[in-house]
Amino acid sequence: MDLDKIKSELSYKAVRSSGAGGQNVNKVSSKVILTFDILRSNGLSNCEKELLKSKLKPRLSSDCVLMLNGEEDRSQIKNKALVTKRFFEILKIALTIPKQRKATKIPRSVIEKRIKSKRNNSMIKQNRKRPEF
Repeated sequence: MDLDKIKSELSYKAVRSSGAGGQNVNKVSSKVILTFDILRSNGLSNCEKELLKSKLKPRLSSDCVLMLNGEEDRSQIKNKALVTKRFFEILKIALTIPKQRKATKIPRSVIEKRIKSKRNNSMIKQNRKRPEF
């Protein structure tokens, strides 16, 4: 994964944002939409592209384009920085491969302890019964 190439492949679009802003909300385009085409990226290897396609499937369009919106702030520059930061966090999380779980055997002492406690519990319950003469 080449971060510089990926950063150059990002495309931004500024649109009018909804929400707080007063009179500015109708004049200033502060919302930023980041788009990234996974299939056409030169900064990713083929296996990384396949991994992203599988892990980010709900977030991708039919053309395998990832779109993120940023409208937290009134400033377009801050929104651009925030959405870029969020994009790289999503990319980092999606590209991490979880460790494979190693199956372990239950220790004999644990099994014996469980059986001993079951026997003890059984004896306690049997001692509650009325004695038979």
